[in-house]
Amino acid sequence: VQLQASGGGLVQAGGSLRLSCAPSEGTFRYYKVAWFRQTPGKEREFVAARPYSGGSTLYSDSVKGRFTISRDSAKNTVTLQMNGLKPEDTAAYYCAAGNPPFGRWREAELWPYWGQGTQVTVSS
Repeated sequence: VQLQASGGGLVQAGGSLRLSCAPSEGTFRYYKVAWFRQTPGKEREFVAARPYSGGSTLYSDSVKGRFTISRDSAKNTVTLQMNGLKPEDTAAYYCAAGNPPFGRWREAELWPYWGQGTQVTVSS
C-alpha cells in the first residue's frame, strides 16, 4: 500500500489543521492506520491510530482530547483533525498502515507502509 499524506501547513497556536491520508492505490479496509510525527534529531513519535473499518482508537497522552482520528469512507481516507494546536505539536506528520497488535501500535517499526511526511508548524 502506498500512502499519500496531505494537509499540513502553518497555523497559530490554538488553531486547527486537518491532515488526510489516502492510499494511492488499493484500500485501507484490511488495515489499521496510524499517525506519527517526527522532529529533527528525534525518533518518530506515535500520535494516534485506529482500525480503518472501525473499533478502538488510541491516542498519545500529549494529543488526547485535542486530536481526532477518523475515516472518510466516501473518500477512502483517514483524517487527523488537530484542534488546540500548540508550538510543541510542530513536526513532520506521517501516516502509516499495517496490522500490528493492539498493545504495540505505538511502535513505529511494526508499521510496514508509510506516506511521505507533511509539515505542521505551529507559531506561538
